[in-house]
Amino acid sequence: MWLETLRRRLAKPKTSVQLCLLGVSAGLIAAFLIILFRLTILFFQGLFLDNPDDFTTLPPLERVLMPIIAAFLIALFAAFTGFKHYRLGIPFVIHRIKSHYGQMPLYNTVNQFVGGALALISGFSVGREGPSVHMGATGASILADKLHLPYNAMRTLSGCGVAAGIAASFNTPLAAVIFVMEVVMREYKVHIFVPIMLAAVTGALATQFVFGNASELELITITTLSGWHYPFLVLFGIALGAVAYAFNQNLMLIIRTFKPLSMFPRLLLAGLIAGGIAYLVPQAMGSGMSAITLAVETPEDVQLLTTILIAKLLATLFAIGLGIPGGIIGPVIGLGVLMGTLMAFFAQFISPGVDIAGTYSVLGMAGLLAATLHAPLAALTTVMELTSSQEIIVPAMLVITTAYVTALQIFGNRSIFLQQLDFQGLSYQVSPATEALQKVGVMDEMDENFKLLYSDDKQQIETTLNAVDSQTPLIVYDAENGYRLAEYDLSLMSDQNIAINYISLQGISSQATLADAFEVLKDKRSGAVYIYNLLDNQQIMGIMRWDQIRHILTIRNSLL
Repeated sequence: MWLETLRRRLAKPKTSVQLCLLGVSAGLIAAFLIILFRLTILFFQGLFLDNPDDFTTLPPLERVLMPIIAAFLIALFAAFTGFKHYRLGIPFVIHRIKSHYGQMPLYNTVNQFVGGALALISGFSVGREGPSVHMGATGASILADKLHLPYNAMRTLSGCGVAAGIAASFNTPLAAVIFVMEVVMREYKVHIFVPIMLAAVTGALATQFVFGNASELELITITTLSGWHYPFLVLFGIALGAVAYAFNQNLMLIIRTFKPLSMFPRLLLAGLIAGGIAYLVPQAMGSGMSAITLAVETPEDVQLLTTILIAKLLATLFAIGLGIPGGIIGPVIGLGVLMGTLMAFFAQFISPGVDIAGTYSVLGMAGLLAATLHAPLAALTTVMELTSSQEIIVPAMLVITTAYVTALQIFGNRSIFLQQLDFQGLSYQVSPATEALQKVGVMDEMDENFKLLYSDDKQQIETTLNAVDSQTPLIVYDAENGYRLAEYDLSLMSDQNIAINYISLQGISSQATLADAFEVLKDKRSGAVYIYNLLDNQQIMGIMRWDQIRHILTIRNSLL
C-alpha cells in the first residue's frame, strides 16, 4: 500500500521528501559502483605501477603491449556478451534519458565497467567519468525499475545517478549538478534540481570517505592576474575555441572513416596506435589527470610539454574515435592544462618574475571544456570547485565566453556529445509538448471516477448509462472488441432511437507519463486511453481523455 502511495506521489512534477530520499539512494548506489570501479583500476595498476596512472617507469615493451592486450580483451569480452556496437558513456546516457526516461540496459553497463576498467588500467587516453556516468545512471534506473516508479521519476533519478557519477569522478558536486542540467537534461526545473543536488553531494561524500578529499588541481598554484593580461586572455580564448573545433571535427572524422570496420579490428587498431604512442611518449598515457602533474613539475620545458600535448591529442582522438570505452572529459582537462601552461610561457612577458603557469593551466582547462562540450557554466563551476580560488573567476569567465563564442559562431562548432549521437542515429531531441508532458505521470491526472461493465449487451449498456452520472465514463469490455468507452451519441438520438457511440481504448501502464498518452492519441486528436496497474494488467486504475491532455498543454504548460 505504501508503495502505491509513493508512486502516486512521485507522479506529480513537484519536489517531495520521497523524491529527495530516492535521489540520495541513487547517489549511494552510483557511488558504490564508481568506488568499486576505481578500486578495481587502482588494484590492477598497483601490480605493475609505482604510482597510479604513471606509466613512465615501465619498460618500453610493456608499454607497447599493454594497450594491445587490453584492446583484445575488451573486444573479446564484448563478443562473448554479444555486444556488437559500443554505444556507451555520456552520449548514450543523454539518448536514454531523452528517449527512454533513463532506462539503461544492464548488459551495456557490464561492458562499460569491464571495458572502461581495462582501458584505464592499460593506459589508454580516456577519462573515468564516461563509465562513471553510465554506471550511475544504470544504478538509478535499476532502483526505479525495481520499485516500479513512474517514468517521470525514473527520468529524474537517472539524472541523479549522472550527477553522482560526475561528482564522484572529480569531487565537484556543484559542477556535477550544473553539468546534468546544462548537458544531459538540458533544462532547469526546481523539482528536478533539488534531488539531483542531493545525489551529487552524496556521491562526492561517499567517494571522499574512501579516496580522501584531494584533487589533482590542488598541486596548481593560482596567482592573481593583472588587468594587462586580459587582452591576451581574449586571444587565448579564441585559440582554445579554434582547438576545440579542430578536436571535435577530427574526432568525428576518425569515427566516420573507420565506421566500415567491425568492432574487433577497430579496437585492435586503437591498441596498436596507443602502443606506438606509449613507446615514443609514455607521458601521454593514462587519463588527462596525469598531464596535470607533468605541467606542474616542468612548466618551463616547452619542448617536452608540446610533445606531450601532440601525443596526448592523437592518443585521445584515436582511442575515443575507434571505440575504446571511456570518457572524453578527463583527456580534455589534461589537454587544456597543457595548452594553458604553454600559453603561460608567452604571457610571462606581461608579468616578469610572477609565476602565472598554474593560473593559465586552469584557464586552458576551463576554456577547452566549455568549447568542446558546449558547457560554459559547468566549466566555470568546475574551475571554482577544483581550485577554491576567487581570483580565478573573472579571468575564467573571460576565457570561457571567448572560447565558447569563437567555437560556436566563427566555426559553427557543436557539442561533441550531440555530434556523436547524430552519427549513431540516436535520438535526443523531443518536442516542447512531449518534454513538458514527460514530467507528469498519468497517475497524477487520470480520471478514477469511472464505471466498468463486462458486457456487450446493448440493453445492459443502455441501462448502465442511464444509471450513472453524466460525468462518469462507462468502460465496457468484451472478448471481441476489448475495452471501449461507451457514451450516448447525441447527434443521432431521437425519441424512438437511442444511439450509443463506442470509442476504442488503448491501454498504457501506470508507470507511463502524459507524454505516452499523448503519443497514442496525437494522430486522432480525440479519444482516450485507459491506465492499467503495472503489476496486474487486468486492473484498470483510471482513464485519460485527449481533452485533458490538451487542457494541460494549453492552459497549464507553465506549471510543468
